[in-house]
Amino acid sequence: MTGDKFKDIKPYTGDQEALALERIASHPLIKDISAYLFPGKDVMEFRTFISSLKSVDEFQGKVMLYAINKIVSDTSKGLTYSGLDQLSANKKYLFISNHRDILLDSALIQVVLRMNNFQTSEMAVGDNLITDSFIEDIARSNKMIKVIRSTNPRELYNSSLILSEYIRECVTTGRSSVWIAQRNGRTKDGIDITEQGLLKMLDMSGGGDYVTDFEELSIAPISISYEFEPCDFLKAKELYISRRTQYKKSPGEDLNSILTGIMQYKGNIHISFCEPVSKEEIEGCGSMAKNERFKSLAEIIDSRIRSNYKIWNNNRVSYDIVNNSDKFSNFYTKVERDSFEEYCNFKISSFDGEREELKSLFLSIYANSIH
Repeated sequence: MTGDKFKDIKPYTGDQEALALERIASHPLIKDISAYLFPGKDVMEFRTFISSLKSVDEFQGKVMLYAINKIVSDTSKGLTYSGLDQLSANKKYLFISNHRDILLDSALIQVVLRMNNFQTSEMAVGDNLITDSFIEDIARSNKMIKVIRSTNPRELYNSSLILSEYIRECVTTGRSSVWIAQRNGRTKDGIDITEQGLLKMLDMSGGGDYVTDFEELSIAPISISYEFEPCDFLKAKELYISRRTQYKKSPGEDLNSILTGIMQYKGNIHISFCEPVSKEEIEGCGSMAKNERFKSLAEIIDSRIRSNYKIWNNNRVSYDIVNNSDKFSNFYTKVERDSFEEYCNFKISSFDGEREELKSLFLSIYANSIH
């Protein structure tokens, strides 16, 4: 019965795994993926290799790990991480991270986990990003949980309850850790805030005791920092438009953001695994009035994420420009400042609008990461 309840959202398991990998291997887009991952090699070799895989774990270890490492190698100075010593490889967690890139946030976390002999986690992803059967096959062959979004209140409640039950079951049974972003959609302005609605969704499946319900989820915040913010121009442009009218996504915009995030140069990348939320902290939240409990827990998670965020000179330069200060001038050289200003001016050069306003929004994405 449990399998039936979750069948539409959970990653592929059992017989589904090999069948999905065969479908992936035969898809026309594999030709383009092969050309990027293995330039000059016959695509049939790649197709045969994928169709020979039999499990999600094999697909992650033999294809996705290679693909993400290649993206890191091609588009960054490197990936560093810290804080894994605060976690146990034998324990399952609910990882809650800030959300800066649609695909890479969760994918990079999986790479670090696998490199350090932790079981990779399942990952909650909005169904708006799963636009066709091919993407769904890749997603659910990569431990992705489909988050069903709906504008119908009854459907939204039911899908949220099922998601909450599934996440709780994964963690409490010791089957799998789960990753979920702290908010619905990426932060556009560089300010990382956990939505209280996320915590209320997680509590839907609890037994009614606030402390027990959250303690058993083993919440472990993660802070991910990019030297060059993925999709920085696209985010600034959205903020600019949103000041004037209600922003509406154009067809294919999510896919464009995914591809831009993958291919854009990211400089240094750092992932901080933060200290898990303690029972004492949850008890402190539980002693508050009902409406304050979720706010207080969100603030604990936010504090972890912000205090462990890696500040780069791009952030310091932007802060000083936006605030007309020299607060961080000892950290960077004039050449570094001029170089980042040139980068900003280049990124916004094609924009048709109030250039100075867009530049301020662009720089604020970086500046706001300094708390």
